[in-house]
Parts: sequence; structure tokens; C-alpha cells
Amino acid sequence: MKVLVTGAAGFIGMHTALALTARGDEVIGIDNLNSYYDPALKQARLGRLVGRPGFRFEPLDVADRPAMAELFAREKPARVVHLAAQAGVRYAAENPAAYIDANLVGFGNILEGCRHGGAEHLVFASSSSVYGSNADRPFREAQDASHPLSLYAATKRANELMAHSYAHLYRLPVTGLRFFTVYGPWGRPDMSLFSFTKKILAGEPIRLL
Repeated sequence: MKVLVTGAAGFIGMHTALALTARGDEVIGIDNLNSYYDPALKQARLGRLVGRPGFRFEPLDVADRPAMAELFAREKPARVVHLAAQAGVRYAAENPAAYIDANLVGFGNILEGCRHGGAEHLVFASSSSVYGSNADRPFREAQDASHPLSLYAATKRANELMAHSYAHLYRLPVTGLRFFTVYGPWGRPDMSLFSFTKKILAGEPIRLL
């Protein structure tokens, strides 16, 4: 089948695209290759994808409404795996506009593309951050998630609510995944696993906030 993977140059996006092409799917990968962390790592991930049978890459920003509408109209993907987002909890306090553009406007463009393009299923990345101040552990899907503690978390919770309304209004099958800390080869360098390891090797103290 034809699958659109947004954030294809990201950690999860690259591995998703590799798995989909390995099973024989046609994958269209998009990414805006922003500089939140070193774009060279994103280019290196793309290097593992470009040239693989069934994979095509287009440098697109999900917040670009005309470009996204054109992409959906032209490609009409059967499935959409939406992983593109402005990540990072602390960075949201410094640059809230990046989260509003990528995580809210961008997600709206994905929903509209799925609606008008006839996508059969949308899978998108939410976050464990949506649990916010909820102190009831372990977390459960049915728990209250109405008190996010960061703008990043608020945008991810908004994504869940937006998806719910589209599923109800337009019968769009949607699955949201509340990722916790995801790590592994080719992971994001700002994640704790990598930052802790770097400081340990350098003999520096680890700061816990």
C-alpha cells in the first residue's frame, strides 16, 4: 500500500519507513529538516532511506497548507503515519510559535489531507506528557489528561482532541500513540540517554530538573 510518513528524517520516522519498505509498502517520506538539533543527523538518517526500493522523499513542512493539500491530492496515500512535530518540553518555553505552527497548524493540515484525500487510517504520535499533573501511577489510557504542564504537552493533547472530532465527524479511523521516552540507535541527541552518557564519559555531573 502507499503510506505517507511525516517526520521521515526523525528517529522514529526513519525506523518506521525502513520497516514499511522492508515489507513492500510504497513510502512517501516528508520532513522539513529543521535545526532543532543538528540537521546532519537527519540527513544521515535519510541516507539510509534514499535509494531504497519503494521510498521517495520530499522536503516539506506540514505547516505549509497549500503544499500539504497538493501532496495529498497528488499522492492519495492509503495510510498516514504522522510523526512530524516540534519536539522537546523545555524548548517550548523559548519558542512557542514553533509548537503552534508544527503541532497545531501542521496537524490540522494532516487531518484535512486525510479527510479530502480519502486516507483509510491515520496513526499519529502523541506523548506521555499529556498526563501532566496526574499523580495516579502507573498511567492508564483512561486517566484524566486535562492538565498538561507544558505547551508541548498541551499541543499533543489538542492533537488527540482534534483527531477525536475528525473521527466522529468524518468517520476517519485514527490511532494516537502516547510515546514515553523512546530511545535506540539513531536517536535524538537531546534525549536523556544520550545526554547522560555524554556527561558520564566527560566526568561531568548530571543535572536533574
